[in-house]
Amino acid sequence: MSELGHEANGTITTKVPARLDRLPWSRWHWMIVIGLGTVWILDGLEVTVVGNIASRLSEDGSGLSITDAQVTGIAAALYVAGACSGALFFGWLTDRYGRKKLFLITLAVYLAATALTAVSFSAWWFFLFRFLTGFGIGGEYAAINSAIDELIPSRYRGRVDLIINGSFWLGAMGGALLSVLALNTDIFPKDIGWRLTFGLGVVLGLVILLVRRHVPESPRWMFIHGRSEEAEKLVDDVEREVERETGERLPEPAGSITIKQRHSVGFVTIGRTLFRSYPKRAVLGLSLFVGQAFLYNAITFGFGSILVKFFDVPSGTTGYFFTVIAFGNFLGPLLLGRLFDTWGRRPMIAGTYVLSGLLLYVTAWMFGNGWLTAITMTACWCVVLFFASAGASSAYLTVSEIFPMETRAMAIAFFYAIGTAAGGISGPLIFAGLTESGVVGDTVLAFCIGATLMVLAGVVAVFFAVDAERKSLEDIATPLSAQAAATTPADASSADASSTPPPTGSASPR
Repeated sequence: MSELGHEANGTITTKVPARLDRLPWSRWHWMIVIGLGTVWILDGLEVTVVGNIASRLSEDGSGLSITDAQVTGIAAALYVAGACSGALFFGWLTDRYGRKKLFLITLAVYLAATALTAVSFSAWWFFLFRFLTGFGIGGEYAAINSAIDELIPSRYRGRVDLIINGSFWLGAMGGALLSVLALNTDIFPKDIGWRLTFGLGVVLGLVILLVRRHVPESPRWMFIHGRSEEAEKLVDDVEREVERETGERLPEPAGSITIKQRHSVGFVTIGRTLFRSYPKRAVLGLSLFVGQAFLYNAITFGFGSILVKFFDVPSGTTGYFFTVIAFGNFLGPLLLGRLFDTWGRRPMIAGTYVLSGLLLYVTAWMFGNGWLTAITMTACWCVVLFFASAGASSAYLTVSEIFPMETRAMAIAFFYAIGTAAGGISGPLIFAGLTESGVVGDTVLAFCIGATLMVLAGVVAVFFAVDAERKSLEDIATPLSAQAAATTPADASSADASSTPPPTGSASPR
């Protein structure tokens, strides 16, 4: 089925993108989802476990000389700093050296760092490997999101991406329940239980690694980086596998793309592409990430202290409330994800952001008037986060599909790092004093800040969101290598792809 045209200057014409996008859903796609998507469960497990076992780590007999404030403050900040720096570092390497190499390396970094966290014997050791755990997880976001979007057919891309990103909350549920078990001294000694929680993360990561070894390199990355024959052979194999599974002949691919092969893209070209060629899309990405980051900190930062201080909930049972909220978070992307592919990106992104912000305003108003109990407050949060989680997941989907192929992983890394820094550093600085003061009005203000930024991000999406549903990635953002092929004479040796603004419409004639 493969058709490949070569020219002496490294310019090729290929149907690989169209061939991938016209594939029906198959076992091969499930293998990709399981091998790549389950890392978000690990992230949710990591974040939740540490927050819930902080009190145990600071107790005498835990085997670690550390305070509760150091766990929730220094260690949490270092994890965030590691995630931000890991996303940027591995994001650049992912665009340069390929998706598969990096999603194997980043998982290996996570596994090693988590295992070494479990054997911590002093505070500095714990801090160091929390940073390195975040470093690996941050790299996962860039490598995995770019690989998923490039391997999943266009008509399924939105829902699959949302559900995978939303699976973070399955890990959060598991982490909350696991921490309840681990903190039970009738089952595990004080110095063992918390170590086993990190050990479980290692076991899950090893299982994922076994599956991930079989996930292929992105053919889209391969044909741009001088490995076009490998890309064609890979797609040939997948097509034969799908035809055997379905018992039907695949239709002819609709269209081709001509690109000038290249091996790397510099930081200057990446920055110029993001902010000069696509300024509205850059504003959109920043708005979505910062909005969702502040909303989640407005609600979840000091979650336990809100329940304890305002509703007299025993501190040992807050994990059960968090499990309920985490389940609501997962249901949002699961049930609304399909609409991002059918109703469209613009109405769903804008709608989930604005609606979740408005619902949080209502929750803040009822809380301020003293009309809520611990149960009804949790119910309100579940409704808010049902929509907010779908919106937050769509932020990752958006930045992974609206920029050119050669900058995809770095774009994901950049916007993830900005959003994570805003939520994990600026957010706590703002909300810590508000939610922990014990004053109802301060907590209401925290809610309103998060709600306002979410609504504003939704308004930005109304004007700047890209109608990317059911479209090929190459049609949404023309690859820099395709721009170079279109503007470079056949006998030229090189071209600066960033010198020509990206055309609108299809990446190639249909």
